[in-house]
Amino acid sequence: MTNQELADRVGLTPAPCLRRVRRLEAEGVITGYTALVNPAALGRDFEVIIYADLVAKDLATVASFEERLVAMDEVVELRRMFGIPDYFIRVQTAGLAAYEQWLSIKLMGDPAIARVDSRLTMKLLKSRR
Repeated sequence: MTNQELADRVGLTPAPCLRRVRRLEAEGVITGYTALVNPAALGRDFEVIIYADLVAKDLATVASFEERLVAMDEVVELRRMFGIPDYFIRVQTAGLAAYEQWLSIKLMGDPAIARVDSRLTMKLLKSRR
């Protein structure tokens, strides 16, 4: 969105609008800008949400597991949770067969994994995108 478009939306002229945006950036209210990537354009429009538990919760196991998952291109979001499950993992692949292969080899083959529960979205109702 251009500064002119933003100014029009909020009812300001461009100069004061830009000053306010710069002030919000300086104050840390605006922390960055994001480009939204279309997963289908990358051939990764099959998305699965995974709940995963680890066999052990010691620092070395947790750190090495997280490092391995962060490095995987298929993992687009990884959250360590309080309580159960230990992790929320959002994965995007080319389709069901690619997901099954990734799950079987990369995730279920990980020595830290105790349990995996995969969920498919029926319908996306709201997103920050």
